Amino acid sequence: MLLVLCALSVVVVAEETHCGGTPDRLCDVKPEAVYYKEPPITDSEVSYKQLKTMFPSSSIQLFDVRNPDEFEAGHIPGSTNVPLGELQEALRLSSDQFKQRFGVRAPHKEDSSIVVYCQRGRRSATALDIMWALGFSRARHYAGGYSDWVQREEQ
Repeated sequence: MLLVLCALSVVVVAEETHCGGTPDRLCDVKPEAVYYKEPPITDSEVSYKQLKTMFPSSSIQLFDVRNPDEFEAGHIPGSTNVPLGELQEALRLSSDQFKQRFGVRAPHKEDSSIVVYCQRGRRSATALDIMWALGFSRARHYAGGYSDWVQREEQ
């Protein structure tokens, strides 16, 4: 089970500050005060709308990290099934081996068009962590997953 924690950065002012004429963001703050900085903004998630606009481009690499039986029961058109349990190994294959095994070109670490998804977003978040650890720092995930896709397509 993956536990994802989103924490705010905390700044604790331990002693009184003084400006001395120099502008400082901590001027006139009280000692022992706690201030929160905004969490970093990331674009690691892709929305349904963003995903739909990516489809006209043939460069999108959409990977379904669910199990093969889930993929066979239904998937987002144009996606390739790379089960989460095989993802790390798959991303270490040579380009030729990847293409032979999955039928599509291997993603490259610098690609910005890689999107992973699962049923509801948990496994794709784990997949994203794996990809980032392997250097695929521009990969993103469709957090709504296949469930969200089906619901929105039916509307």
